Amino acid sequence: MRPESQRDEPEENPDLHDTILTHRLQSPQPCRLLVVDDDDLVRTRLATVLRAAQFDVEAAGSADEALHVMRMRPCQVLLTDWQMPDMDGLALCRIVRADQRESYVYVLMLTVRSNKKDLLEGLAAGVDEYVVKGGSINELLARLEVARRITHIEQSLRVTNRENFRLSVTDPLTGTNNLRFLMKYLPRELVRSRRYNHPLAVLSCDIDRFKQINDRFGHEAGDQLLQGFVARTEACLRASTDWLARVGGDEFVVVLPETRAAGANLVANKLRQAYGGSPVITDAGPISFTASVGVTAVEAAHEIESVSRIEQLLRAADRGLYASKNLGGNRVSAGMVASGQTAYR
Repeated sequence: MRPESQRDEPEENPDLHDTILTHRLQSPQPCRLLVVDDDDLVRTRLATVLRAAQFDVEAAGSADEALHVMRMRPCQVLLTDWQMPDMDGLALCRIVRADQRESYVYVLMLTVRSNKKDLLEGLAAGVDEYVVKGGSINELLARLEVARRITHIEQSLRVTNRENFRLSVTDPLTGTNNLRFLMKYLPRELVRSRRYNHPLAVLSCDIDRFKQINDRFGHEAGDQLLQGFVARTEACLRASTDWLARVGGDEFVVVLPETRAAGANLVANKLRQAYGGSPVITDAGPISFTASVGVTAVEAAHEIESVSRIEQLLRAADRGLYASKNLGGNRVSAGMVASGQTAYR
């Protein structure tokens, strides 16, 4: 006979209890799951079981509601019934696959269909896996654990790829953009300028007598000076539009979208004053420095249309830079855009 305290307690499904306990002990990765079924009872039961298995669960009673939920808060796994009024699970899957989503959505279809033709139709629509409706809850949870692992791996790879790309276009010493970034994104700025007939300015900057600074204070202090140069430059730029790239040892390019020649000259002089305003503190002591700047800009319609390659802008800015250095440095000079196909190096 059972103890008195246990007589009125309902018996649990041992199969379900053991499965949920196992999932709790495993401490699985977080996974957001959307259950879609037009049957309120089925939907509620599934949501309860899956929450106990440590899924972050939302439920929808139709495909339209599911799409609304996913747009508001994306999910990693979609568990949907095949047969629903208005829009079935296959149509829902096709829409999900057609959307340009940031991360992959694993689609698991609940169905009573099992013939080869139906399965092939589902796979063609983008379904990842099937579970027979009304079958073992253990089988459903096992397949959802596969979905959890796959989506977690996909997310990890996506994060890794983003970080690898960031590192590939970032200068490791200063943390600013590098030459690869410049050669990838300056053409886009030029295309935008041409398409909308908007001005575009480019500055070429170079620290005056940087080799002598390195020879006198050491390369570590020179590296710290470069970091200070970048910090002062970025403090003078519009964070939402302007950007900087390191293209050589102490050579930098500043890109100023939506900026005419007069505005570019103002920015260049602001930078020059920021560089010479106070020394950069390094381990070898404070180091004072100046910089030379070359400025070029295209603003009139015929100027913008005449520039077809970024090399023309970069060469023009370099001509201004060389003029500044030839005049003793610590100054701003303009370089005019000229036609030509000479490669930038």
